Amino acid sequence: MAAAEKRDDPGVIIQFKREIATLTKRIANVKNQQSRELGKEGASVKDLKFSRVLTKAEQADMGKLKKSVRGLVVVHPMTALGREMGIKQVTGFAPKEF
Repeated sequence: MAAAEKRDDPGVIIQFKREIATLTKRIANVKNQQSRELGKEGASVKDLKFSRVLTKAEQADMGKLKKSVRGLVVVHPMTALGREMGIKQVTGFAPKEF
């Protein structure tokens, strides 16, 4: 686009601007869709009856913990879901107390 502006080529400039507008609109649509999906997933996780912060020992042996607690969902604060939910520590959500 910079080269087209230097050449003062209006046809190419208009084409680039259309492509930029199309891609910007597509990016906005994808981001909106992702936020809706994360919101739905976050709501379903929050609907689980029990939640608590996981200890370091539980985090270290996650396989054993997941085998012992059926339906456990672990949310890390650095994932997109964790940021969406606003959690500050690794948290486990489950239908029953664990």
